[in-house]
Amino acid sequence: MKIEHLALWTTDLEATKAFYIQYFGAKSNEKYRNPTTLFESYFLSFDTGARLEIMQKPHIPANQNDVYTQHIGLNHLAFSVGSPEAVDTLTEQLRADGFDIIGEPRTTGDGYYESVVLDNEKNRIEITA
Repeated sequence: MKIEHLALWTTDLEATKAFYIQYFGAKSNEKYRNPTTLFESYFLSFDTGARLEIMQKPHIPANQNDVYTQHIGLNHLAFSVGSPEAVDTLTEQLRADGFDIIGEPRTTGDGYYESVVLDNEKNRIEITA
């Protein structure tokens, strides 16, 4: 058994797609559109076989959680970039491009070298080695 994919609602489908393509090497399928419900989505695929569905539809309410604090539910997506140097490089690139770094690069108690950034929709992304 494996997780087939994760899905995220987004307010800006094209910007979210661009974020994951630019920074994490995602590849996108063609946009799916349902003209009746106004639902639109992309499936983003990663080299490991993992997939992320990003979705947009009018009238989806904003998340009421404070993104800077912890809460029940999905907490983060983690992407392994292969080395501590790659974590540092990508973290600095995201910082330079204006994204919030909410966890500076460090070695965690469970042995990961990681940083935490908020994507364009304020989802927590761990960048790990």
